[in-house]
Amino acid sequence: MASVDVEDESILASIFKDSFPENWRENPDFAAYLSELSSYGVEKLNREPERLSEERAQILQQTRELAFSNYKIFIRTAECTKEIYRDFGLVESSVSRLLDKLPGFGEKCRGFVKEAEEIGASRRMNSLTLNRHTEILEIVEIPQLMDTCVRNGYYEEALELAAYVKRLEKKHSSLPVIQGIVNEVRQSAQLMLNQLLQQLRSNAQLPVCLRVIGYLRRMDVFTEAELRIKFLQARGTWLRSILGSIPTDDPYFHITKTIEASRVHLFDIFTQYRAIFSDEDPLLPTSGQMVNESAIFHGWVVQKVSEFLQTLETDLQRGVGGRLDSLLGQCMYFGLSFSRVGADFRGQLAPMFQRVALETFHKAIQETLSKFQEDMNMYTLISAPAVLGSTIPQVSPSSQPGTLQPPMALLDFPPLACFLNNVLVAFNDLRLCCPVALAQDVTMCLEDALVKVTKVILVFHRAEETAFSSRERELFLQFCSAFAEDMVPFLNRCLQVLFPPAQVAQILGIPPTQVHKYISLGCINMNMVLEPLEFILPKKELPPVGPDTSSDLETMMPPGPQKGLSAAAESSSVPVEDQKGDVPVQYTGSTSTISSEETPTENTQVTPEPELT
Repeated sequence: MASVDVEDESILASIFKDSFPENWRENPDFAAYLSELSSYGVEKLNREPERLSEERAQILQQTRELAFSNYKIFIRTAECTKEIYRDFGLVESSVSRLLDKLPGFGEKCRGFVKEAEEIGASRRMNSLTLNRHTEILEIVEIPQLMDTCVRNGYYEEALELAAYVKRLEKKHSSLPVIQGIVNEVRQSAQLMLNQLLQQLRSNAQLPVCLRVIGYLRRMDVFTEAELRIKFLQARGTWLRSILGSIPTDDPYFHITKTIEASRVHLFDIFTQYRAIFSDEDPLLPTSGQMVNESAIFHGWVVQKVSEFLQTLETDLQRGVGGRLDSLLGQCMYFGLSFSRVGADFRGQLAPMFQRVALETFHKAIQETLSKFQEDMNMYTLISAPAVLGSTIPQVSPSSQPGTLQPPMALLDFPPLACFLNNVLVAFNDLRLCCPVALAQDVTMCLEDALVKVTKVILVFHRAEETAFSSRERELFLQFCSAFAEDMVPFLNRCLQVLFPPAQVAQILGIPPTQVHKYISLGCINMNMVLEPLEFILPKKELPPVGPDTSSDLETMMPPGPQKGLSAAAESSSVPVEDQKGDVPVQYTGSTSTISSEETPTENTQVTPEPELT
């Protein structure tokens, strides 16, 4: 009977009332016994309490006997039970602690397994590294080997190493070791680049330049246009160092050495550039060409020529003495050398030398005027014991063809003689570099000087006129006559020797007989110079300056063509070289100077000094 039914439930309620325990309901023995009671009769039910009492007493007796006979076992059982209970508590606590530590232990086990795997992989990697130690060592030592090759100049091997490292970088760009090697190799490549450019900044010959440019092209760090610019910059730096080492104390020495160094080294640079690079493209850039490579070289050449012309201008302004002709010859030869490479700059030299020649002549004339002013301030009209000009034998014109003899009558008047000597010295300096283009400027400068001389003579006359004796008045008249009839015409003839009318006429495209019609063009306007002295000079007709004078001058000049800075080029002022490349002689002819001291004595003579040769 699994549970108490409804009837039994009512019976239990009536028998036990409120003292019926609830746990009996679920006890199967209690339910079986209750069923058994239900089947008893009245008598048996009446005897049932007694029977239960007897059975209870019997069970108690048996229990006492059992306990008495087995009390040791019960004690041992109780002790064992107690110990078992205590041990079960310890086991439970230990198991609890074990369960608490099991997650950490599991995590550590997993970490151990992971570390063990890493150690195993590292061991396998170390074993592989050890097996390939030689190959790895070669790769790791590439930066050191690259640096050694660069510092010792083994550029071929260095380029091969750099190319190998580039291939490594493409294959293993993610490896830190490879990245470190690549960075170190790039530093060595930069050092190599600096060394190669430094070689171009030294006195490198063509084979060295070819080799260096080849290395730079293989390094692939510059485009073709950038490579040309770098080459020209480096060679230009070396050229500037050469030119900067030339002493600048003496302008003539500095410019001559500059011309020589520029001509030699620039021509070498031109040769090197054209041997290394190809400039077959047109000078003007085409529509599809972003960079005009040929114009790079042209611009660099123009810059170097401009720098040379600036240096030449500076040294010419500082003064080169009377060696202007030698300097012009060197510059012309320099320009001739550059004409072979299409950089002829001789056309720019003529205006520069013309300006310097004119400034030098103008300065000399101004000094001559100042000296004449001083001489006139100290000059007194005295009666000479004899006319010195008449006592000195004349030099035969035939003995010195093409020579102009100064008027001997000027020896009687020291200021005029000194003035003429100084002008002739200026002429002799000018004829060394005498461009035909200066004919008008030189003529006007000389005219202005003669006008000022006339004014000085008039000032002297006004100051001394009231105190003149008859003899002094006669001497002053002779002084003025010598100035008007001897010195001025002689200077006019000298001008026409310096600037031959035939040559001037050829350049102007007019007949030689018409040159005199052009004012201040190789011919002094004597009327303008002598007009202030008309009231002093005796009334006589001035010698004409025209076709006859020109024809006479042509007979005085030596045979052969006469060349000037502009004679061979009708529209430019650039002299033309002969077939050998030499600079032509500017003029062939000579003019003597009057040799006299500022205060001549009785033994003063005229000594011809042929200088206009």
